[in-house]
Amino acid sequence: MALRRALHAKGLRYRVCAHPLPDLRRKIDIVFRPARVAVEVHGCFWHGCPEHHRRPSANSQYWRDKLARNINRDRQTRQQLEQAGWLLITVWEHDDVELATERIIGAVRARRP
Repeated sequence: MALRRALHAKGLRYRVCAHPLPDLRRKIDIVFRPARVAVEVHGCFWHGCPEHHRRPSANSQYWRDKLARNINRDRQTRQQLEQAGWLLITVWEHDDVELATERIIGAVRARRP
């Protein structure tokens, strides 16, 4: 929510939880359609943050498999979007909101038609 508020305060308008491609069965957190920029906000636990993720000790095989599926789905989503000419920006939950906002603004402005 903090990222969305910051983007809105800077004058950017976007779609939330939208399908950027008709064939993509996944929703993307923030979508800028005219610029073809998609933003995914990843949680450290659910997406296997290289810096902060720690696997639970209980039911470890389930969580190992679940994390592998999430990471694979994230990779497939990126490939599909890039093949269709989209830019996917990943923002981790621990990233600085202001830095992420500036990065997104730069990408959107550079790719606007």
